[in-house]
Amino acid sequence: MSDPARVLVLYAGGTIGMKQSGRGYVPSPGYLGEQLEALPQFHDARVPVSIENGCRIFVTPPSREGRRVALTVKEYDPLLDSSNMGMDDWARIAEDIGRAYDAYDAFVVLHGTDTMAYSASALSFMLEDLAKTVILTGSQIPLTTARTDALDNLLGALTIAGQFEIPEVCLYFAHKLLRGNRAQKQDASGFDAFWSGNFPPLVEVGIDIHAEWARIRKPGEGPLRVQTAMNPNVAALRLFPGITAETLSNFLRPPLEGVVLETYGSGNAPDRRRDLLDALAEATARGVVIVNCTQCHKGTVSSTYAAGKALAEVGVVPGADLTPEAALTKLCYLLGKGLGSEDVRAQMQEDLRGELTVGGERRYSHRVRE
Repeated sequence: MSDPARVLVLYAGGTIGMKQSGRGYVPSPGYLGEQLEALPQFHDARVPVSIENGCRIFVTPPSREGRRVALTVKEYDPLLDSSNMGMDDWARIAEDIGRAYDAYDAFVVLHGTDTMAYSASALSFMLEDLAKTVILTGSQIPLTTARTDALDNLLGALTIAGQFEIPEVCLYFAHKLLRGNRAQKQDASGFDAFWSGNFPPLVEVGIDIHAEWARIRKPGEGPLRVQTAMNPNVAALRLFPGITAETLSNFLRPPLEGVVLETYGSGNAPDRRRDLLDALAEATARGVVIVNCTQCHKGTVSSTYAAGKALAEVGVVPGADLTPEAALTKLCYLLGKGLGSEDVRAQMQEDLRGELTVGGERRYSHRVRE
């Protein structure tokens, strides 16, 4: 039997490791590691737990394919509900992966579900030239609850991390591995909490594990580089009927440098509201990068309608099929590199990590009749 794959589990927080208290579910330091040690799915009792740099190391039983995983659990202090996660926390996770990169075969990040799609998107940009598997997962119900999704989610993530080389930042939930910067949370109470409306899963897990290798990106060619400088002067604004030009102008004031503008349908905004268009034009003229993303969970921004063309004419960047989470974190990343606004506008329309579809015009298999 081959040596077990070495997987570093970064436990940042979230529901998966919480315990019941008089105030409801709360994070509890050390609790998750104790529970994993007691569960035969994660700890083969024939292999004793070891401690390395203060972290527990378990070896799993063999999988159906005969593969084992040696998982090292590194617990963060403090453990955070994901609603408290920020850019500094993204940087900490990215730096920890960077420091441990050569010592491990893959990485699993345990994270709360509320902002998991933001973290997965951000890490996909921050980890440049990634050549190893990084998977974010968590659960809707804690691991120690009788009816929980945590077992399947963590086991699935560990199995994929230990057996496959998928050199991307991914999100695993409800038997599906999604590209991290394509995922969105779709359900606050169901187990199938995440979906990827504009890009199908990379891997689906049933009795067998089916990977769609044609969808998976090639590994980076150079050494891993970790960029932790993320520009915080970025925000998102959802258009709504009746929005005033004063509201928009106030929102676009300095120090704002980047905006995700969530528009209607296929990227439409009121083209008869000159006051709104003038406010957007004034902001783009002074260097604010405004990216047009649809409010819909599926579909793409296009120039089919005049209402969509009006935005492009005042300098708003078409965001294609970017999710708002990916658009926001990509703006933070590009502006954090110190690029000028024109370079950022150009790169927002380029496919850097599989986050958007380039050249997505519809193609037909038959000749057009003359």
